[in-house]
Amino acid sequence: MAPDPVAAETPVQGPTPRYFTWDEVAQRSGCEERWLVIDRKVYDVSEFTRRHPGGSRVISHYAGQDATDPFVAFHSNKGLVKKYMNSLLIGELSPEQPSFEPTKNKELTDEFRELRATVERMGLMKANHVFFLLYLLHILLLDGAAWLTLWIFGTSFLPFLLCAVLLTAAQIQAGWLQHDLGHLSVFSTSKWNHLVHHFVIGHLKGVPASWWNHLHFQHHAKPNCFGKDPDINMHPFFFALGKILSVELGKQKKKYMPYNHQHKYFFLIGPPALVPFFFQWYVFYFVIQRKKWVDLAWMITFYIRLLLTYVPLLGLKAFLGLFFIVRFLESNWFVWVTQMNHIPMHIDHDRNMDWVSTQLQATCNVHKSAFNDWFSGHLNFQIEHHLFPMMPRHNYHKVAPLVQSLCAKHGIEYQSKPLLSAFADIIHSLKESGQLWLDAYLHQ
Repeated sequence: MAPDPVAAETPVQGPTPRYFTWDEVAQRSGCEERWLVIDRKVYDVSEFTRRHPGGSRVISHYAGQDATDPFVAFHSNKGLVKKYMNSLLIGELSPEQPSFEPTKNKELTDEFRELRATVERMGLMKANHVFFLLYLLHILLLDGAAWLTLWIFGTSFLPFLLCAVLLTAAQIQAGWLQHDLGHLSVFSTSKWNHLVHHFVIGHLKGVPASWWNHLHFQHHAKPNCFGKDPDINMHPFFFALGKILSVELGKQKKKYMPYNHQHKYFFLIGPPALVPFFFQWYVFYFVIQRKKWVDLAWMITFYIRLLLTYVPLLGLKAFLGLFFIVRFLESNWFVWVTQMNHIPMHIDHDRNMDWVSTQLQATCNVHKSAFNDWFSGHLNFQIEHHLFPMMPRHNYHKVAPLVQSLCAKHGIEYQSKPLLSAFADIIHSLKESGQLWLDAYLHQ
């Protein structure tokens, strides 16, 4: 039989790509199937979630959604990561489908992506290594000064108290530095960020890096989204948070605590208790239960160092007293700083909004000053940090005017306030949400 001349002239076609609609993607957001979209490409991450280096939960929080902007925000070597993603690629959005869901602001998203490109061209994603070296040295100086205070001046009340204050400052500042390293914002390679991160959080603080990563990346992916941000897990068992969730809780007639008094008992179970009565013990459960033996080894070096340096000077009882005081002071410092940017802001279920709207409605800033920058580890620039989580902190003030302009153009409120006002707003918001819960509880 003679060959068909038309068939002979037809070029060989590759496999036809599979096309999907947003409705089809949105349906794959449960436990059985998880799809997400990056740059219009559709990926099936159902099996990959367990192997995801950033943790299974953070990637699952974007199941059924466009994840382009968080993907860019959280990955330093995007080209390398995309090579590994090829095996997960199952298709792409149909040509008639928009690049992201209708719940997201297209103009705002496009302009933010232009802003990010500008930021990268300006070199604002590159770290000043001298800044971070000096920062580490100042932590070591505080740590050393705490011990020297007891060694030189003795163990009477005043030297003991000064030692506790210096050691608390060292612990808090090490916490801010490990935060930089955990976000891969100090070194140009992930390897060095991870290595030094283990040293700072493990040896200088006695905390596992894996635990911090597990919680903190989720917080950044979906800040103030109930069920996805672990930082608001105290709702509803301890506090009623946010206007929407508080009213919802009242209508459901749920009462785990007297929420109308939560602005009072916050001072008892909030800042004083989080670190010494929860974090201090839970981190050991975490590493043992998940078999994070490298983290445990780093943590042990922290406790060996403290025992060898302080017990000879103080004895075991006084050392344990010092350790508890430091954790108590650290807890107060940590909670007030980390909650001032989020608790007073919008708290809700995940509404699948665009990256900028998601971050701006959940964050606010505290005015820049030398003290505020040091006291908060530059987390007073919470808006810029959430929009660009891998940006080195010393560049936040440089990008802030550009972010303010973007917000002004799109009618988005850019909140910045004095430090003490930010602290007060935590209490005001708890009082307001507690009253909203009570009204809904009594009258619905």
